[in-house]
Amino acid sequence: MFSKVLIANRGAIAVRIMRTLNELGVTPVVIYHEADKHSLHVQQAKESYSLGDGSVADTYLNQEKILGIAKESGAQAIHPGYGFLSENATFSDACEQAGVVFLGPTGQQMLDFGLKHSARALAEQADVPMLPGTGLLTDINEAKAEADRIGYPLMLKSTAGGGGIGMQLCYTEAELINAFDSVKRLSANNFSNDGV
Repeated sequence: MFSKVLIANRGAIAVRIMRTLNELGVTPVVIYHEADKHSLHVQQAKESYSLGDGSVADTYLNQEKILGIAKESGAQAIHPGYGFLSENATFSDACEQAGVVFLGPTGQQMLDFGLKHSARALAEQADVPMLPGTGLLTDINEAKAEADRIGYPLMLKSTAGGGGIGMQLCYTEAELINAFDSVKRLSANNFSNDGV
């Protein structure tokens, strides 16, 4: 068990994590942007560190600064909450290299499961029960053939992106055709991947 955990997040997320850590007898350490210095998570914390002013990249996403605060505070682990650095493989690996436990998946696990088609392949290899689906589809003809095999309605999803990004419910072939290019384009534009 850890005696001290840095919460690399803010607001309600940090408050909820802090509450749980307190119940476990673990000292929470919070960080904050100067604009957040009067926020509830800072007010309730026994130990808090300013990230200074600036953009989110300069504060809540500044890996070097956060790891420095973890070392300075004596935190043995970092809880990322969700958003910000929670799905950042580089940060997870940086924590490990700094000797601080990242309370979440390893960088390699994030990379392996970050793309839906590779996550599905890994689940299949592990014999995880799954709903009918496909591997990576690169053109509409493949998508139509697979939709005929699976049946409608179906969910069209870009291989990259979380939080429902690039997801489209299709009840008919016409809806699949209309959705395919936009879902594919969204994946290519935002995630450097062009499959669905």
